[in-house]
Formats: sequence, C-alpha cells, structure tokens
Amino acid sequence: MAATSYDLIVIGAGPGGYVAAIRASQLGLKVACVEREHLGGICLNWGCIPTKALLRSAEIYHQMERAKDYGLSADKFGFDLDAIVDRSRKVAAQMNGGIKGLFKKNKVASIMGEATIVAKGKVSVKTDKGTEELTAKNIIVATGARARELPGLEADGDLVWTYRHALKPVRMPKKLLVIGSGAIGIEFASFYNTLGADTTVVEVMDRVLPVEDKDISAFAKKQFVKQGMKIMEKAMVKKLDRAKGKVTAHIEVGGKVEQHEFDTVISAVGIVGNTEGLGLEALGVKIDRTHVITDEYCRTGVEGVFAIGDIAGAPWLAHKASHEGVMVAELIAGKSVHAIKPGSIAGCTYCHPQVASVGMTEEKAKEAGHKVKVGKFPFIGNGKAVAMGEAEGLVKTIFDEKTGELLGAHMVGAEVTEMIQGYVIARQLETTEEDLMETVFPHPTMSEMMHESVLAAYERALHI
Repeated sequence: MAATSYDLIVIGAGPGGYVAAIRASQLGLKVACVEREHLGGICLNWGCIPTKALLRSAEIYHQMERAKDYGLSADKFGFDLDAIVDRSRKVAAQMNGGIKGLFKKNKVASIMGEATIVAKGKVSVKTDKGTEELTAKNIIVATGARARELPGLEADGDLVWTYRHALKPVRMPKKLLVIGSGAIGIEFASFYNTLGADTTVVEVMDRVLPVEDKDISAFAKKQFVKQGMKIMEKAMVKKLDRAKGKVTAHIEVGGKVEQHEFDTVISAVGIVGNTEGLGLEALGVKIDRTHVITDEYCRTGVEGVFAIGDIAGAPWLAHKASHEGVMVAELIAGKSVHAIKPGSIAGCTYCHPQVASVGMTEEKAKEAGHKVKVGKFPFIGNGKAVAMGEAEGLVKTIFDEKTGELLGAHMVGAEVTEMIQGYVIARQLETTEEDLMETVFPHPTMSEMMHESVLAAYERALHI
C-alpha cells in the first residue's frame, strides 16, 4: 500500500496537537492528525472541560445553600448526581464535535488510530480498518499523559478511582479520601465535599496546593477546613485494604500509622507521559522519567521530530500545550518564533475558593536572589467582592525592589482564574510597578484588588 504523504503529521489531538494541526494548515501545510481515542484529548473529554462543568454545578448548589445571605429563599432543593454528570458529558461531547468541525474547516486530515513512528518521517497507524502508512518531513508528538498509579493504590473503578472514574461516578461517596492536593485532587475534593461527602485530603508535602505561594496555600486550607474538609499534610497513604463496600487506608502521619475507613478513594498523585509504543527510543529521542526531553523550541534532538504538551514536561497545562503547538507549527512553516517562558504561564485551580498564579512565589523569588517588595490585598476591602457575598480572598504581588519587575502574582478567592490574565499580560509586556500603579482599573470590579495589591507593595494601598 502506498504511503500518504504530508508536510506534517501530528500524533495526538489534545489541546496541543489539534491546535498545532490547525495552525500548520492555516500556514499552507498539508497536515494529518492521528488520535487513538477522543478529539480534544484528556483536557476536553476527561479533564479541564468536564470538571469545570461539574464544579459549576457544585458552585450553584453552594450558592443555593446560601440563599438567605442574599435575601432569597430556596427551600427543598437538592441535587441529582446522574444529571450533573450527564450535563458535564454533554459539554465534553459538544466541544469534541467542535474540533471535528474545525478540522474540516481547516482541511486537516483526521485519522482515528494508534500511531507508531517506524522510521524517520514514517508513521504507521493501526485503525479499525487496517493499517495506514503515512510519511512527512516533520512529526509532532503530542500524546499527553495519564494518571500515575502507585503500587498498592491502583484504581479499580469501584472503591478506588482515578479522575476518569470521578468524572463518571458509580455512586455519590459518603466518606471520601483524596490522595494528593494538586489541582486535580483538590478540585474533586471540592466538588464532592460541596455535595455533602465527608472528605479527607492527604498531602505528602508540608502544605495543600504545594506549588502555590505559602500565603495562598494557607488561606485556601483555612477555607477548605471551614467547609468541613479534613486536611492531612506531611502524610502518606502506605496501603489500602479493600473489602466489600469499604477501604481501610493506612496513613502515616507524624511518624505513626493511622487507620481510617472510607467508602471511596480518589488517587491524584501526578501524571505519567504516554511515551510507550511510539517508537521514540528507536529513533534516538531521549526520554527522562516518562517525559520527552526537548529544547525551548520543543525540538527533540532528532531532526523533524518535535514534542509538545504534557509529554514534554512541566508545566502540565493545556494552554501551555496549545501555545507550544502554535509555536512549533510556525517554526516548521519557516516563521520567526519566540520560545515560551514557563514563568509567564498562569496556573488555575477551580476549587472553592479558586486559586490562580503566575511567576515566582515569594519563596522562589528570594531563593533566586531577588530583594523583593510584596503587596497583599484582602477581598474584604473590595466593594464588589463584598456586594457579591465573596469577601473571603487574597491577592498577593511580588516585585523586584531594584527594577520594579513583577516577579509573581498569586490569588485565592472568587473569579481569580479570570482575573489572573491581567498579571499574565503585565509580565508578557515587562510591565513595572509604576505602569501598573498608573493604570486606571474600573470601579466597582474585583480587578481593583489587583491594583491595590500593587499599591500595597509600595506602602500606597488606599483601602486597607
């Protein structure tokens, strides 16, 4: 069978792969995108999008519980978990269909199957109709990652779940253990806790949301505990004893092993890159702990082979993957490109309260040798936040004392995942504290807190 020839083959149709394919096609390249499971990848089908749909339902339920605070009455309300899950699956399906439409519009050949790079510039795809042979001068590997499973803590879909099981639960947990308090773990903990599950979170590091600034982690923890969550830090689940309808978790904390009983466990202990079966090692592509080693332009060191997104390492974020996809497509098309700066990529966590950050934490800035100026502004000082009934939150900004460079910005509270982009743009444009101070923020808005936090770093805050 003659091989079909392309300018570019993209392996994986997640937020990195499908965006790379579309951009390359826009630039006049003949493109094929191979996907083994779902267009949109984990993010769209089993991650970012459906989880936000679930969390939106939990957020509305939480507000219904607070109806009296707003002078409203909402009696005899409840929830239907199956209907909540069904809505989230419909949202994912709608977005999946949208990518099909985008591929068609942009003349990207979409091939469903499992790809292997059999030689330089040659890809073999196993489809349900047989094997297709493809050739291209350039190949982008965008195969993403999957949940890490620790020995003894493996998911079974009944008592022990990964994020996939948690998105399509077989029941509403009554007593839930969440292992890991990164974005995935804490979002599911927040969702199920809001709907009434007795929720315990175990974190091996010294604080929840360990990648966040210490002040933000501490504030978030206080809110989680207030909501009824039990938080165990510097703790490790050593083993799980499974019996009918229950799991006994052996948790090591403070040098002692405690036993706690749960009906459901969600394991969220990181991710593993999908590097298997692609033929990467045979090509000479270097892999370190399941992630492909690349330079700042996502080149693997093997001519014509690029890797983007989760498979290419941290930060493991959909928007980082998409931006890399565009960059590589433009590089292949001969355009002049800028390498992506990881420190300018925001992280957003959609627990309640929300958490968002960009750049260095205060601790990291000091470790890097910066003499810093730090500003903090509480939500309680903002009229819009108080009017919304969302007065629990904090904005923190970190500047280099000498240059006025915005080194980092960190927030916890309502709508901060939307607000963080202001600081992302500020970092991208290399804005100083003076520029931010002279910017006129509209009133009444939550964004005024961003201005006040900058002012606070220079002892000029007006509302605290």
